[in-house]
Order: sequence, then C-alpha cells, then structure tokens
Amino acid sequence: MSALARYFYASGKNVAGYDRTSTKLTALLINEGINVSYLDDPELLPKDFKNAANTLVVYTPAVKENNQLLGFFRDNHFSVLKRSEVLGLISSQFTTIAVAGTHGKTTVSTMIAHLLYQSAVGCLAILGGISKNYCSNYLHSENPKYFVTEADEFDRSFLQLKPSVEVVTSADADHLDIYGNEQELKLSFEQFINNLDDNGILIIKEGIGLDIEKSKLATSFSYSLSTGDYFADNIRPFPDHTIFDLHTPAGRIKDLILGIPGQINVENAISAIAAAINVGVNEGELRQGLKTFKGIKRRFEVQFVSEQTIYIDDYAHHPIEIKALVSSIRPMFPGRKITGIFQPHLFSRTKDFSAGFAESLDLMDEVILLDIYPAREKPMEGVTAVLIFDQMQIKQKRLCKKENVLSALKGKEYEILLTIGAGDIDQLVEPIKQMLMETSNTV
Repeated sequence: MSALARYFYASGKNVAGYDRTSTKLTALLINEGINVSYLDDPELLPKDFKNAANTLVVYTPAVKENNQLLGFFRDNHFSVLKRSEVLGLISSQFTTIAVAGTHGKTTVSTMIAHLLYQSAVGCLAILGGISKNYCSNYLHSENPKYFVTEADEFDRSFLQLKPSVEVVTSADADHLDIYGNEQELKLSFEQFINNLDDNGILIIKEGIGLDIEKSKLATSFSYSLSTGDYFADNIRPFPDHTIFDLHTPAGRIKDLILGIPGQINVENAISAIAAAINVGVNEGELRQGLKTFKGIKRRFEVQFVSEQTIYIDDYAHHPIEIKALVSSIRPMFPGRKITGIFQPHLFSRTKDFSAGFAESLDLMDEVILLDIYPAREKPMEGVTAVLIFDQMQIKQKRLCKKENVLSALKGKEYEILLTIGAGDIDQLVEPIKQMLMETSNTV
C-alpha cells in the first residue's frame, strides 16, 4: 500500500491514507509529503478527499468491514477498489513481470527490480518489502517498459494481473482460511499461470506440483538450487555474501557474487537472474547487480555481529520458510547453537500448520515461543501458541510474552540468535540490538 501511495504521489496526485498505528514506514510517508491519519473517523478526512468525483479509494483485505472510513466512502458512492484491482490497472499499462509464490516472492521481485533498475533495461516496481538498496518499496526508471510486482495469492488477488513474464517460487498450502484446502490453492496458481500473455515467459520452481499443461505458454523455464534449466553449483557461503556458478540454457556463468548470505537467497537469485536475462539484462549488468544487492528489510537481515553472537531477523511465518531459514544458517555457521524467538502469525495458520511449525522449530537448538499475532483475525477457541509448543520435541523450549523477551534474554550468551515472524515481533529488533551492543561493550 505504501508503494502504491508513492506511485500516485510521484505521478502528481494528492495522496492521503489511514493506518491503525504509527510505524517507521508511515513516518517516512509523512516526511515525503503524504498525509497519514491514525484515527478511523470520517469527520477528520482532509477537505480534498471528501469529493467522490475526483477521489480514488484503495483498500486492502486487512481493513475490516466495520471500518468507518471504508463505510463512509462506500455509502457516499466513491470509487472504491481493492489494492489488487489497482495493481491490475497499473500493470495493464506496462509489460508486467509478476512474481507469485507462498514464499519468496518479496525477495525475488525485489532482486528482479534491482537487476533491471541498475541496468539499461530499467523498470517501474511496486514491491512488498523495503529494498535496502533504495530504502523504499517503489522504484521508477525514466520511461520504463517493464512493471515489476508481487502477485499475491491471498484473496486470489494475483488473478487481477495479466503478466508477460511470471515467476512462480512455490505453491505450498497456506491461506486455507481463504482456499479451504491445498488443492484449491494450487488451482488458483494454475489459473494465474494461464493468465500469462500468449507469448509470455514462465519461470517456475522445479517440482512445484502444478499442472501447467493447460497454459498457452510460448516459453517455459524451470529452476531450483540444484536442478532445472537454471541452477547453481560450486556454492561458497560466507557470513555476508555468497559466491556461486550458474547454469543456464545458454551455458555456465562462473563466480557470481551475491551481496547477501544464505542458501535460500541463492535459489531466489537463480529465478531473478532467469527473469532478468529473458528481458535483456546482460552478463556484466547481472554481475554488478547481484554484487551490489543489499537485500530486503526483515528478510534474512543480519542485525548484529560480534565474535560471540550473530543476530538475524527474518519475516518467516510458514513452516517451510522457517525450515529454509534454519537450513541456510546451519552451513554458514557449522556447530554453532541456534536460538530462535518465534511469533506465530494468524490463528488460522497456527491451527492448520501447528505440527509443521513444531517440526520446523525443532530444527533449532533453543526456541522462545511468543503468543499468536492475530493480524486481521479474531481468536479461535483452543488455538494458542501452546498448540505448537506441546508438539515440539526439543528440550530447550519456553513460552514467553512479547513484553518479557528482553528480560528473558538478559544475562545469557547467544551464538546465533533469530527473531522470526510476520507480526509485530519487529518491534523487538532495535531493543535486542541495543542489548547485544551493550553486552558486547562490557565484555
């Protein structure tokens, strides 16, 4: 939503918005000239936004139906569109590169945007995460041909798009509150693929389990870490970057340097490179773009490093994402103890995947489990973090309130410390960093 606000503001429109709470992001928008209110009161609407004839209202499914502002706009016959519908309208003006997947789409779309933006190809990009290269989720080259965006499966939003290039990173069971079962989710992904332009390009994760035979594809490529049309080998992990060789249908590209660590990010980069190559980014531009890529906030983000402790913050909120996170960290820091602080996201997701969460969290050596972050949901009877906790097998585990985390961490030494989750666990990042810095200074 903030990227859309920036897009319209850059287009010369008067832009204002509502959010439930103040964040660093809303503060940035205000500093950029965008009016943000935190009060759900139509009486407080700026004068310029009370005229239905010249105002477009954009909302997300996270906004509840009892929201007074949303009700005011609907009752007074404003043009009210979902975020996905607006993205669809914008994408119709460009050649669209859309990245879909239950995991990885934010990282991959941001990588593609960076590779194009710093090359002669260029792009417009509306992203779901904050690029650390640009401190923004919005990029706009001069006269861009390509539009890069995430294709969000939640609420079937991605079906509003008709891309010319699609990247599909994963289609694992998620959002079962929307889809009911995994098969319905996969059918929706197949419909998304079938929305590809007749002469489009599909780049799809090997073994993803989708039926793409029905699609009208002109060109299709598979990828994964170790197999497919695009894959990597000779991977050399380092704490702050990764070096690897890339196999492509046109041959091998040796010694690519990715500016961020983690095996999972190598796989993300493979799909991003495949997309970039197929829209005209050359090898020299690829090398420079990968080397200078700094990552995305809250995606495998290294927050603190000392001789004793490495602290990483990550947005993972699905069992498979947590497994990928830990599996990337183990080879980087062999033999070191991993302590994870995890905040489950959504009651429905916790209910549907409690066993999977327990299994993934067991891959760590110690886990501090927080209460469920409800987001848009109301509590469900019998669904709490205990549902996960009771199925975990590791001995070093404990339940903890978010407000008690700092006191639980104090006085102890950590080798690899992780904060994991998509809720408000990010509010702990700076306090934990500060605590680690103070501890490091006193040693």
